[in-house]
Amino acid sequence: MGSGVCCFGQMFGQQNKREAERRLRANDRAFNLSYRYADNAIKTSKYNIFTFLPLNLFEQFRRLANCFFLFLFTLQLIPQISSLAWFTTAALLILVLSITAVKDASDDINRHKSDNQVNNREVSVLVNGELRTEKWMNVHVGDIVKLENNHFVTADLLLLSSSEPLNVVYVKTAELDGETNLKVKQALTVTGAMGDDTEALSSFNGEIKCEPPNNRLEIFKGTLTVNGQTYSLDNNKVLLRGCTLRNTEWCFGLVIFGGPDTKLIQNSGKTTFKRTSIDHLMNILVLCIFVFLLSMCSVLAVGHAIWEMSEGSVFSVFLPSEPGIDAPLSSFLCFWSYVILLNTVVPMSLFVSVEAIRLVNSFYIDWDRKMYYPKSDTPAEARTTTLNEELGQIKYIFSDKTGTLTQNIMTFNKCSINGKRYGELLDFSGQRIEITESTPRVDFTWNQRADPKFIFHDHNLVDTVRDGNSEAQAFFRLLALCHTVMTEEKTEGELHYQAQSPDEGALVTAARNFGFVFRSRTPETVTVEELGTLVIFELLAILDFNNVRKRMSVIVRNPEGRLTLYCKGADTVIYERLHTCCTALKCVTTGHLNEYAGDGLRTLVLAYKDLDESYVEEWMRRHHEASITIGERDEKLHELYEEIEKDLLLLGATAVEDKLQDGVPQTIEQLAKADIKIWVLTGDKQETAENIGYSCNILREEMKEVFTVSANTAEGVKEELQSARKKMCPMAAEEPKVTKAHSGLLWMQRTETVQDDKVDGEYALVINGHSLAFALKKGLELELLRTACMCQTVICCRVTPLQKAQVVELVKKYKQAVTLAIGDGANDVSMIKAAHIGVGISGQEGMQAVLSSDFSFAQFRYLQRLLLVHGRWSYLRMCKFLQYFFYKNFTFTFVHFWYAFFCGFSAQTVYDEWFITMYNLVYTALPVLGMSLFDQDVNDRWSFQYPQLYSPGPLNIYFNKKLFVHCMMHSCYSSLILFFIPWAAMHDTVRDDGKDIADYQSFALLAQTCLLVVVTIQLCLDTHYWTAVNQFFVWGSLAVYFATTFTMFSNGMFLIFTSAFPFIGTARNSLNQPNVWLIILLTTLLCSLPVVAYRFTVIQLHPTVNDKVRHKLRKEALPGPAPRRPPVRRISTRRSGYAFSHVQGYGDLVTSRRFLRPRKNRPALFKQTDSPLAQNQPQHYRTITEEPEQPMCH
Repeated sequence: MGSGVCCFGQMFGQQNKREAERRLRANDRAFNLSYRYADNAIKTSKYNIFTFLPLNLFEQFRRLANCFFLFLFTLQLIPQISSLAWFTTAALLILVLSITAVKDASDDINRHKSDNQVNNREVSVLVNGELRTEKWMNVHVGDIVKLENNHFVTADLLLLSSSEPLNVVYVKTAELDGETNLKVKQALTVTGAMGDDTEALSSFNGEIKCEPPNNRLEIFKGTLTVNGQTYSLDNNKVLLRGCTLRNTEWCFGLVIFGGPDTKLIQNSGKTTFKRTSIDHLMNILVLCIFVFLLSMCSVLAVGHAIWEMSEGSVFSVFLPSEPGIDAPLSSFLCFWSYVILLNTVVPMSLFVSVEAIRLVNSFYIDWDRKMYYPKSDTPAEARTTTLNEELGQIKYIFSDKTGTLTQNIMTFNKCSINGKRYGELLDFSGQRIEITESTPRVDFTWNQRADPKFIFHDHNLVDTVRDGNSEAQAFFRLLALCHTVMTEEKTEGELHYQAQSPDEGALVTAARNFGFVFRSRTPETVTVEELGTLVIFELLAILDFNNVRKRMSVIVRNPEGRLTLYCKGADTVIYERLHTCCTALKCVTTGHLNEYAGDGLRTLVLAYKDLDESYVEEWMRRHHEASITIGERDEKLHELYEEIEKDLLLLGATAVEDKLQDGVPQTIEQLAKADIKIWVLTGDKQETAENIGYSCNILREEMKEVFTVSANTAEGVKEELQSARKKMCPMAAEEPKVTKAHSGLLWMQRTETVQDDKVDGEYALVINGHSLAFALKKGLELELLRTACMCQTVICCRVTPLQKAQVVELVKKYKQAVTLAIGDGANDVSMIKAAHIGVGISGQEGMQAVLSSDFSFAQFRYLQRLLLVHGRWSYLRMCKFLQYFFYKNFTFTFVHFWYAFFCGFSAQTVYDEWFITMYNLVYTALPVLGMSLFDQDVNDRWSFQYPQLYSPGPLNIYFNKKLFVHCMMHSCYSSLILFFIPWAAMHDTVRDDGKDIADYQSFALLAQTCLLVVVTIQLCLDTHYWTAVNQFFVWGSLAVYFATTFTMFSNGMFLIFTSAFPFIGTARNSLNQPNVWLIILLTTLLCSLPVVAYRFTVIQLHPTVNDKVRHKLRKEALPGPAPRRPPVRRISTRRSGYAFSHVQGYGDLVTSRRFLRPRKNRPALFKQTDSPLAQNQPQHYRTITEEPEQPMCH
């Protein structure tokens, strides 16, 4: 019932009063329904059975051309002015509207199916003391639901209890924030005590007061009142819709927000009707053409009035006027007759052809095998057929990081141990060997606990560890001990690691394969199997990670009683705490770190320190005192950590690769050459985003400066943005240059465009989410946009889904450029919807982005083919089509205009009526479609070879208002030739036998034949790429014209349909005369030669990029596929910070004495054993060809 009320309210614009505070009570539906909160049903569809017809017709008649044809249809219903039957326009109009309506209905039916699939998911709901299975859409605010492992979270829930110790749950939030590592949520103790006791849960009557529905993913504020006690609620106690429950058998939650009120839906953005810039331009041009049409008709109507008053009386004997119709009325009727007659300046076939071209070009994307990803059996898909040519005009690309640029796989790639590098293969000359799939792998069968999916190629490291090298063994012992990973061993030897950070999972798995297997932990111990021997370490303390420390440490005691502190973290913080004896080793390790950072790897430094028993006892006493202190607890703990973490001994460094998707750096390089700007909008932390930026060449060492904006106040953000701007362009004005203009239909829309400032050199901007929130406000948005557009690269970190959409909207509003957003998760949906073009990647984060996208494929690298090939060709073909279509129809119409001066402005047609009917439908339809579907200036390989060919698209060079006027002038010239040359040539001419042929029918035949030949030759001049289909369409259409003409002008057709085919014998009497063919040849030459001469001159004096490349390809052979280039080693002084996605305090949770309580036997958490989660993600490793070694520092 609630769903129906909600739907009814949406239909009629009824909106609930905006909430100031949400108040709800558990297990009390009557109380909660009194507030009329939204239920849990979602609706992404645009229509229902009642609203489809009116809304769809309203959308279609927003296209001015459809309104124009409806107006013409109305005129044709008036007998006094109609020169054509009403059904000719009505049939075509209904056909166009029906085709579009069917397509829109099909799209919306798919959206309904998607909605139903989600709304009909089932979940266990606690009703009257028992669990019942209910559909998601029937869940209400205040209900208590039970979730099980691997289930999607039904709504925004307050976590009440779980099967895990301390009432924690693990959730995957990739669809919300793009991060694939598991997050920990913990219930309040007061609710956790209820466990899975349905009686206690059903009698629970806690009352919640919290914030109203909003889109802030990282913040939740509220209170829970139970039995008179009030408890504070924060984001760590809330499960959000869009998350997935992992590694948790069950949990119970209380519904706080449902359906459209959930933070996921609040961040999704509205579904908008997307239209291309060509569509907007066409609307304006149709309006201009209509005004021009009215002007022509006015001129002809005035001419008709003058002619009627001066010459009309002479013809009244032969053509008597109808009673009551005088010259002014006759002129008025003539005006509307000419509106009908000259409407071919905007024929309806134009819009039918445009839709057909877009449809077929979208099929080309679907059929492109080079965009097919065989590993997941995923082809590219054009999910909309109306935006193809917009792909050729992209200026800004907004990309997600996780799952879009990267594969969501962390791999242990290389390491440096005691000054020696491992993970690379060298030949006899010391050069690096590029590793391929055929390169022999290290055999780990000697280790029964090894992960069979772990791949490594450097045998030296295994030999070093097995030979007893103490430094190498200490290195992997540290990796097996210094972490917060949890392990689960369902069967003997089958280990599954639950890592809070994917980096930690990769490092612990690497230690496992090299013989140091982390087996289990308790609050006091860590068990490690060292080369087959089980060793139990006493865990004394975990010195937890935070963003300031950028390191973590553990203090352990081995079975022999030796106390050791193991530490890992960012090199900058570890180096400050090393013993002076490590200077030489630090210098060598620094060189290795520079090489790893140059390869885009995420580096960490490992160190250790042996501790004295008495000192540790004293330190632990002070640590306990500090940990129970109420005031200044963090400061005291920090001092203790600083005290013990000094004089460390360096062990080495690790290099972990956040594995990019194949071809990402090359794709970004190609798009940059095409003058497309790429902005990365990610939910990841700053260090992670910067690492990926360097890995995929968005950020480069040779950039002059990478600016970071991370202030926590509006004033601070403004100062940082202004400081960056002044460094890039000291002479720039304080205020941005904003150009104001009017655009859109009737020029009613006001636009503001921020002009770019010229910058010398390349810069980059990195801005955090909290700073971005200030920068997007009204007073700072132009400062942000101005500074960001001066940079070659922009990376926004820790951004919410709504902020992603706001950044896209900001660029759309003030840059007037075509934007594209690409992502793979639900957190990218709002950005995808906001951009002109939305691209979804079918990755590991679900299908939400794909379902909301306009185009989809499996790999980021396919984006360059989508834009540089399909997009550019589609845009080029559409522009050529429009130019040619307007040319041929304006030429056709202008001949009518000139003829009016010779027929007494009587609205008589200059052509045969059958030719008028078939001109656009038969004679010229297929040739222009052939050009628009198959033409290409250069092939796909040359398009990749010269990505600069893409640059004219964003600048609207191939079709704009200026070219439209040029097209009209060309048509005017051609029409003058096509009318006056045949008229002058036939004015006093005779046949070979001396008989007169200067009659109306012969002139009409000659004029229409000349017209068809000229527009066909013009199409041939416009075609760059000839296929058999083009040849067939062009010459076949001419053959059809002559065959049809001779047939319709024959004696037989006249005898059968006398009134319909009056041109008896005209074709055979006229076309057998040599002078007629000479006239056709003369008009063709006079119309075509100036075009050839003009184009030749322009190419010689002002060649475009397109002209230069086409000239070059005539001389050069077809470029082969790009050779596989081994990556060039770069040396970098920039290294990763501690780029793990830890949550501070997790170390305390691990060492809690209640954390690992004894458990009951329960079913396996991973029922699907072949899932990536159950298999802990496959690990992949590779190395690359080495440049000559750089000299080490001394």
